[in-house]
Amino acid sequence: MHTITLKTDDNFFTMLNEMVATFGTSRSELIRNAVINYKETLEKEKLKEQIKKASIKVRNESLKIVNEFDDTLNDGLCNV
Repeated sequence: MHTITLKTDDNFFTMLNEMVATFGTSRSELIRNAVINYKETLEKEKLKEQIKKASIKVRNESLKIVNEFDDTLNDGLCNV
C-alpha cells in the first residue's frame, strides 16, 4: 500500500474524526470510500450527459423525419 499525506484545516479534521467515530472505521478507509464514491458519481454524471446529448440528437432527427412526412401528406392533396 502507498501512503498519502493530506493537510486539512481544523474543521475538516474534526468532521473526519466525528465520522470515523460514528461509522466505526479508520480515517484511511473513510477517505478511500469517499474517493471511490466520488469517482462513481462523476462517472454517472458523465454518462447522464452522454445520454442526454444522444437523446437530443435522436429527438431532433425524429422531428426532422416527422416534418418530412407532414410535407408529403399535403403534397398535391390540398384540393382533393
